[in-house]
Amino acid sequence: MKKLFVALLLSVLVIACAATTVFADPVTITYSYWGTPDEAASVQAVADKFNAEHPDIKVEVMAIPNEEYVTKLNTMAAAGELPDCGIMSESGVLDFADKGLLADISGMYEGKESMPLDSITFKKDGAPVAYSGANEILLLYYNKDMFDAAGLEYPSASEPMAWDEFVALAKKLTIDANGKTAEEEGFDANNIVQYGCVVDNWTWQLEVWALSNGGRWISEDGKEVVINSPETIESIQKVADLTLVEHVMPYNAGLEDNGIQRSIVAGNVAMATGGAWNVGTSLPGVPFKYGVARLPYMKESVTICTGGPQVVFSQSKHLAEAMEFISWYMQEENSWNLIETGIWMPILEEWYTNPEKTAQWIENPNFPPAEEYKPAVVEFAMEKAISANWYYAPHMTEFDEYLRSILGPVWDGSETAEEAINNGYDYLCTILAGE
Repeated sequence: MKKLFVALLLSVLVIACAATTVFADPVTITYSYWGTPDEAASVQAVADKFNAEHPDIKVEVMAIPNEEYVTKLNTMAAAGELPDCGIMSESGVLDFADKGLLADISGMYEGKESMPLDSITFKKDGAPVAYSGANEILLLYYNKDMFDAAGLEYPSASEPMAWDEFVALAKKLTIDANGKTAEEEGFDANNIVQYGCVVDNWTWQLEVWALSNGGRWISEDGKEVVINSPETIESIQKVADLTLVEHVMPYNAGLEDNGIQRSIVAGNVAMATGGAWNVGTSLPGVPFKYGVARLPYMKESVTICTGGPQVVFSQSKHLAEAMEFISWYMQEENSWNLIETGIWMPILEEWYTNPEKTAQWIENPNFPPAEEYKPAVVEFAMEKAISANWYYAPHMTEFDEYLRSILGPVWDGSETAEEAINNGYDYLCTILAGE
C-alpha cells in the first residue's frame, strides 16, 4: 500500500510539473526601435518568429519615432522604466554606458560558435557594452564606363592606390567643357563637366584619412582629443585641396550624408568614397557599370567601420532573456534580406573566414562581381578595419556636430584646416569631457 501511495504521489508530481512547464506564462520583454511603418512590419515579423521558436519568452515591440527616440529613452531611464533591450544610434552607446544604463554583455556569446568582429564591438574600459547589428565599412566606388571612355585601367580591388597616385588618376578623369583633362595645359577649372573624384566630407567619415595619415581624432583610450596633431590636420587639408588646389572634386559644404548620391549616382564623378551600404541603398538600377575597390591611402591603408548597435538595458529585470533575444536577432539569417541586397554586411567572424559562408554572402547578382567584392570589401574589413570613434569615446554626436560647423570654412578655402582645428580645439575637448 505504501509503495502504491508513493507511486501515485510521484505520478501527481510528474503531471503537475508537466502542467507547469506547458502552461507557465512566458517571460515578457520589451524591444524598442525607431523606423518607418514598413520597418515596423519587418521588426514585428522577426519578433513573431522568435516568439514562435521560444515559447518561454515573449518579445513585445515598442515603436518610438526616430526624432524622439533618444529623448524618450532618457526620460524612461530617469523613471527607471527603460525597455529590456533595443536599438540605439552608434554615437549614443557610450553616453548610456557612462550612465550605467547598459548591461554587462561580456557573456552574451559564451559557448557560441562565432563572435561578432572586434571592430564592431562597443567597449567601455575595455569591456563590451554593445555589438553592432550590422557591419559597414568605407570603400571606393568607381564608374567603369568613364574609365573605359578614358582608356584607363580600373582601380585594383586588392592593392589600394597611394594618395598621390589617386590624385593623378582623378586628374585624368576630370574633364572641362572643351574636353581637356585637369592634367592638360589650358584646362578650364571654372567649367568642369566631369570630376575625377569625391572624397566624402560628411564629418565622421573624415577620420579615416587621419588614421591613414598616422593621426586620429580621439586617443585610443577615448579620453583625449588629439585632432590637432599635424598628421590629422594635414589629412583634412589634403581632402579640401582636392577642390581648392587640384580641381578634381566639386565643392561641398559637408552638411549632408549624400556623397554617393551626388557623385557616382549623379553620373558626373568617376570615383567616390562611400559606405558598403550604398550597394543596396543607392546603386541598384544605375544606368552604367560600377566597381568597388579599397580606399586610397595617405601613409597606411585603413578603413573605418560602423553599424547600428543592439543593446541590453541594465534596468531590465530579465537580462538573460533580453540577451538571448538580441543575440538571436543579430544572427545573419534573421536579417538576410538586408544582407543579400547589400545594405548590411554580416557581423559574425565566420562569414569572413569560412569560404562557404563568404560565397553564400557575396556570390550574388545584387553585388559587384565576387572577385572584386571579396578583396575590396570582405578582406578589407577583416584586414584593415578600425572602429569609428564612437565605439570607444562618448559624446560623439555633439563632437561631430561642432566639428562639422568649424570645418565649413575649410571646404571653401576661407580658413585652413590648421586654423579651423586650432580655433575649435578647446571646445572639442570640453565636449569629450562632458562639460
